[in-house]
Amino acid sequence: MMGRRLRRFWNLTRRHLGGIGAAVLTVGLVYSGSVEWLELRSLDKRFELRPRRAPSAPIVIVSIDEASVRELNEPWPFPRRLHGQLIDRISAWKPLVIGFDVIFPEPSSRGRKDDEVLGAAVARAGNVVLAASCIKEMQALTDIQIGYVVVDCNLPILEVGRGAVAAAPVDLYQDADSHVRRAPLNVLVGDKMEPGFDHQIYRQAVAAGLPAKALPDADTILVNFRGGRDSFPSIPYYRIVKGEVTPEEFPGELTGKIVLIGSTTQAEHDVFPTVFSGGVGMSGVEIHANVLETLIRGDPIREVPRTVSTALALIAALAGSGLVVRFRALRALVVTALVWVVVAGLSYAIFATADVWLRDAAFTVGLMLGYGSTATEHFIRTQRERRRMSLFFSQEVVRTLMRERDEGSLTSSRRVVTVLFSDIRDFTSLSEKLAPEQVNEMVLDYLTEMTEIVEKNGGVVDKYIGDCVMALYNAPLPNADHAANAVRTGLELQERVLSVSAKWHAKIGVPIRCGVGINTGEAVVGFLGSRKRPAYTAIGDAVNLAARLEPLTKDHGASIIISEYTHELVQGRFPTRPLGEVTVKGKLLPVKIYGVVPASVRQHTRVALDAAAMLTTIGDGQSWRARTADISEGGLALTGLPPDWDVGRKIQIRLDGGGLSRQVYAQGTIVSRRGDAAGVQFTTVEGDSKPAIADCVARGRETALDDDQ
Repeated sequence: MMGRRLRRFWNLTRRHLGGIGAAVLTVGLVYSGSVEWLELRSLDKRFELRPRRAPSAPIVIVSIDEASVRELNEPWPFPRRLHGQLIDRISAWKPLVIGFDVIFPEPSSRGRKDDEVLGAAVARAGNVVLAASCIKEMQALTDIQIGYVVVDCNLPILEVGRGAVAAAPVDLYQDADSHVRRAPLNVLVGDKMEPGFDHQIYRQAVAAGLPAKALPDADTILVNFRGGRDSFPSIPYYRIVKGEVTPEEFPGELTGKIVLIGSTTQAEHDVFPTVFSGGVGMSGVEIHANVLETLIRGDPIREVPRTVSTALALIAALAGSGLVVRFRALRALVVTALVWVVVAGLSYAIFATADVWLRDAAFTVGLMLGYGSTATEHFIRTQRERRRMSLFFSQEVVRTLMRERDEGSLTSSRRVVTVLFSDIRDFTSLSEKLAPEQVNEMVLDYLTEMTEIVEKNGGVVDKYIGDCVMALYNAPLPNADHAANAVRTGLELQERVLSVSAKWHAKIGVPIRCGVGINTGEAVVGFLGSRKRPAYTAIGDAVNLAARLEPLTKDHGASIIISEYTHELVQGRFPTRPLGEVTVKGKLLPVKIYGVVPASVRQHTRVALDAAAMLTTIGDGQSWRARTADISEGGLALTGLPPDWDVGRKIQIRLDGGGLSRQVYAQGTIVSRRGDAAGVQFTTVEGDSKPAIADCVARGRETALDDDQ
């Protein structure tokens, strides 16, 4: 009992080994960081697909652009006195806070006075946050993420920075692909957490009365970018410095706003790829604007816990594998694609509507690995099974089984089948007359012909036993007319053996005859045998009886014998004659048997005829005198033939007397033998002889024969 349970468990597990392996591999890829770049690109794609959002926070950028460099006719870096003028002019609008995204770690090359002018303007404004340049070291933030830890900061020189409300690290975090997606709220400087540049600006703005959401309880956020470049309103640096934009003319331009000053030129180094890059970087000051917008609105991108996305990837790997097990590979591919579309659609929907990032790249990888590994394993196993089944079934049956099979359909089971046995009569004595090579050639020729007929009639060759063929009907595929198909096979076998016999008779002077035994009943059918060498076959009493019937054909003068069980299913569809009851080895009760008469012999009306027959064999010219027992337009029955004139022998016939209106000349083939009697089928009747036969039949009477010719 325990062994069977273990085998069932192993069989179930074996079918999902690909999915289990894919699941383990997927988890390994997730925790090794190998799919992180896919996750990040997936996040970028969400931003690209999501409609752009107009900024709502009061943020304005004063851009140090190419036009400002050109209009002011000053090389970069600008004189610090210009920065002082800028701050004074901006302060006239009474902004909430001014964030200066330019670092001043060293004295001005234009002298101390240049620094003091800027420092005085910063002090007069009273709401300026300056940028600090930091020295960073790359360290592991989590098991799979790399981040930066600040070990030292270069603050603005004292002449510039003493009047600022704050000086904070302005550096941005870049992922492994150099894209900026996250922003630090607090920065670890040495062993102390310090507010970052955006955090300080947020604090000052809120302190100045700006309504804003509370800061998230985190040191780093995923920035909810509003769009690409130029998403925020901006004023060129030079226009304010030159007085082209003034509080008097544009009173609401900067009043009550967060003003960010920084370079927007692509020529500077303060440009970074972001989720909206598209090959063009975004200036640092614009990134800070997006960070502040995110903080003020309180809508940073929230990440679903990594354990959830990992669990989904695990499920995806098992699901991808399970779909292949449940469906065919192509249908499973379609279902897998639909599953991916649904999950990807839901993932995008919660991102677009709720600003939630569900990492689904690992899900995609898991789904692909689960499907791909199991589909590959399934393909290899299917090809192996196809090759194995090709040893037993025709290609048409194999294709049908592979198309329609479900798992376990080819395991052994009890079912009603019709079993056919056929072998060459007197094969042992025949083999003694031939060389081994001739025997092999003859058997190969015979079995090839027989196999073709079996498969043509919906049967499968179970096995070859020397010169014997065992065939099954109604297995492995259902066949409602299995008994009739088996009988039809037997009849066609007898017809085909005539041509095979003629060939070998002409070649070596030895004819071939065969007997066929057919029985219908329950048997255990499937792949049976040892575990190392299973074979598709049938076993049971029904098989044994069919095997016992075939040798009886010689004793009863019948080429095809069927059991009473087969006869019940084909009665009235084929000409048969009762042969009585027999008790075969292994059976306690006798079994009724029937001979099947070839339809080609029974299709003509036959009448009794006792006439002299002069016979000459075609080929070796042997002559023999015999008598006729009956005649029809299709053949005749003879008595008194020599025992070595076997089925398949071709003869010339001359009939005389017995009421014939004239001598009859014909050629024919012996189609059955019983004792010294034989049934002959005409192959050629000379023209003048046909009316004589027709006249004899018309005047005669129908005779019921007890042989099967």
